[in-house]
Amino acid sequence: MDEEYHQAIRDNSPFIAWIHNISLNQQKYMKTKFSKLDLGHDVRYIMYIYDNPNCSQDDLVNMFGQSKGNIAKILRKLEDKGFIERQTNPENRRKYMLNTTDKGHELVPKFRKISKEWEMEVGITDEDIELKKRIKEIALNGMKLIEEG
Repeated sequence: MDEEYHQAIRDNSPFIAWIHNISLNQQKYMKTKFSKLDLGHDVRYIMYIYDNPNCSQDDLVNMFGQSKGNIAKILRKLEDKGFIERQTNPENRRKYMLNTTDKGHELVPKFRKISKEWEMEVGITDEDIELKKRIKEIALNGMKLIEEG
C-alpha cells in the first residue's frame, strides 16, 4: 500500500475516524461481493431485522441513529426488493413489526460468511473478543448519552 493512500490514518486521528474508516472499507468490500443486489450498507438493516424478529422502525432509529423519515425510506426500498415485510402490530395498530422474508433469510448467512472472511483478511480474529466487547460497550454508552441528552 502506498504512502499517500494511508496518510489519512495517523496516530493523532480521532479514534472515531478509525472506526468510521473500518466501517466504510468493510461496506465497500461487501458491496463488491453483493453488487447485483444494490444494497450497499442497507444490508445492516436486514441483518438487524433478521436478528430481532418483530422489531419496529423505532428500534432501527435508535440502533442506527437515523431519522424516522430516512429509516422509512430504507424500509420501503428493502420491502420493494423483497428482503423484509411489515406487519401491523396487533398491540399498537399504528406501528409495524418488521421481519425478513425468505429472500432476506437466504441473504444473511451469505453476508455473514463473507463478512467473516473480510474480518479475517483485515486481521480481526476470535482472540479480539475483549476488544469487540469494549467497542460494543462504547457504542452502548454513546446511545445512552444521546437518550439522556
